[in-house]
Amino acid sequence: MFRFASLILAAIILLICAVSVFFLWDYKQALRNTIETAGEQIFSIEQGQGLKEIALNLQKSGIISSALYFQAYSWQKGWQGAYQAGEYIFNGKRTIKDVAYMIASGEGINREYKVLIKEGEDLADLAKKFAELGMFSEEDFFAAAGYPKADYGTAQNYPQPKDYSQKYSFLDDKPKHVSYEGYLFPDTYRFFKDSTPDGVILKMLDNFNQKLGKEMRAEIAGEGKSIYEIITMASLLEKEVRTEEDMKVVSGIFWDRIKIGQPLQSCATLAYILGEMKAQYSLEDTNIDSSYNTYRNKGLPPGPIGNPGLKAIRAAIYPTYTDYNYFLSAPDGTTVFAKTFEEHVRNKDKYLE
Repeated sequence: MFRFASLILAAIILLICAVSVFFLWDYKQALRNTIETAGEQIFSIEQGQGLKEIALNLQKSGIISSALYFQAYSWQKGWQGAYQAGEYIFNGKRTIKDVAYMIASGEGINREYKVLIKEGEDLADLAKKFAELGMFSEEDFFAAAGYPKADYGTAQNYPQPKDYSQKYSFLDDKPKHVSYEGYLFPDTYRFFKDSTPDGVILKMLDNFNQKLGKEMRAEIAGEGKSIYEIITMASLLEKEVRTEEDMKVVSGIFWDRIKIGQPLQSCATLAYILGEMKAQYSLEDTNIDSSYNTYRNKGLPPGPIGNPGLKAIRAAIYPTYTDYNYFLSAPDGTTVFAKTFEEHVRNKDKYLE
């Protein structure tokens, strides 16, 4: 009886060994075998799908020959939780290994653009960026966002920009005759490749709406200023100096100049008009005929000259008032302040010539 039981056990062990050897042999063969389908085949993985469901769907779609071996290979590689949701294109010959690697590395169809909007970039910069990506033309973008430097009260040849004021209360004090320059918040965005100018602008306005918090809005109202004035000031600060600390000091200088009726004399506005940054602007530059020229015109320009980031917006809201009346940016980017015009001239001779 004992011998019979031993024979049965030995037979079971031999059978298990045989099955294991066959499985390993077949598994290795399956990993080497190629599968081919005619044309392109798109396969989708939804959020939350597990390894077993993915494997079975791949087999049903004819992309792999064995869901079991696909799962075994996934466990072998430690990829059982690595498969990423998305859409994947399969064409030509492939192995189970190829398929597993593709969806583990996320090499799917990219239906989105990752777009970095930098602090201070203006509508022309944005329009060019979207056009180069192939999302839509510059003209289509301007038709929705408005044209840079255009006054729709006088420039009748320009189509009016889209009206988003019913959706966003922060646009209540924005003049209807200017673009959305200043409100398209700088950030890293993901846009679908088939996004419309409307969709892009709304996403950026949503971001602005979130970033301009209740406390900041209350402070703006308490100062007796409009959001539009703050964004316009912030757009100057963004282009003039680098650090938030320096922005706050320059903010104090500019608000003081407005208070006493002194022109802002912001070189950033000349750069916006001319489309060119210079270390120093000529007398001819400072006399250019434009409502954005803050050397000839007192007060803020008619609107923002770019899209400021949060640091510049905070600096416009919370200025630092000092005894300084003048400033310049040295070649290394540092800000050099002066209390008197004579001191400012000496600084220009020292740092800019």
